[in-house]
Amino acid sequence: MTYATAHASYVQDLEEEGRPLPPFHVFPEASRWSKFGLLRQLFAITWILLRVRPDVVVTTGASAGYFALRVAKYLGSRTVWVDSIANAEELSLAGQRVRPYADLWLTQWPHLAANGDGGEPSPQYLGAVL
Repeated sequence: MTYATAHASYVQDLEEEGRPLPPFHVFPEASRWSKFGLLRQLFAITWILLRVRPDVVVTTGASAGYFALRVAKYLGSRTVWVDSIANAEELSLAGQRVRPYADLWLTQWPHLAANGDGGEPSPQYLGAVL
């Protein structure tokens, strides 16, 4: 298992488990209001995925999750999108945009799960993550 995040401090959570530290990568944070930041983030995530070559990518989040899932799918990885727990009233914008590229799309709210339409994946509720 390999971890990638925009928050270097998360490595402390893994260190506290007392096991050998798994591979841990940090990429730059970005938002849709910073085109240059998004470009830097995309290149960093692509570089991580090219080095790691994961079989499966499980991600959530906004731009970073979107980029990770899109690039991973292009590289032939299976992909899982977990819609943010913060989106209780509607599915996230990133989740909606990444929908065609997700092999599995999970929501953490039962009322946001949808029946499949025979085409692109629909969000599924398989239980709470937290």
